[in-house]
Amino acid sequence: MARYTGPTTRISRRFGQHLLGSGKALERRGYPPGQHGPKMRRKLSEYAVGLNEKQKLRYIYGLLERQFRRVFENAKKERGVTGERFLQLLETRLDSTVYLLGLSKSRASARQMVNHGHIRVNGHKVDIASYNVKPGDEIEVKNTPASRQLATRNLEENRIRNVPGWLSMNAETFKATVVRMPTREEMTQDVNEQLIVEFYSRF
Repeated sequence: MARYTGPTTRISRRFGQHLLGSGKALERRGYPPGQHGPKMRRKLSEYAVGLNEKQKLRYIYGLLERQFRRVFENAKKERGVTGERFLQLLETRLDSTVYLLGLSKSRASARQMVNHGHIRVNGHKVDIASYNVKPGDEIEVKNTPASRQLATRNLEENRIRNVPGWLSMNAETFKATVVRMPTREEMTQDVNEQLIVEFYSRF
């Protein structure tokens, strides 16, 4: 299971927002990491701006560059606005969907939950985190004490998190339904996907 295993709080400090690790570190030191962090930085080039936007989105979803680029290439081949379709493919990954439903505290733990076989889609075990759910799909926590206890604990901890409108969740039965594809307004607002499209178009 390929994933980012390096420093986490320094990533959040680098981009100035909570992406990985503890948000408290960012509150204490709200400037980039390194000995020159507190100092004013020079203006970034267009290339650097696009690169930063790509890296930020990649860290949000916890993907390595090869995985991330593959999703982008798939989005280019499909109908519609490339940037929005790219975000939809990221957001409808099974691990991301499990996170959005409140069944895990982070996308990283959601990926682990999927890989360990705690999640079923349409009644079948799916342990591939990159699996893309579609409208009409039913997502369910495996009916075993261990899986249900894990889901219950996470649901209680994530009660303040709202489930997006494109998903329908029944916490009592541990079942959810994908109602439709997410709209741009329902997906992360912290990135400018057009900058990422322009960045990849250079190559």
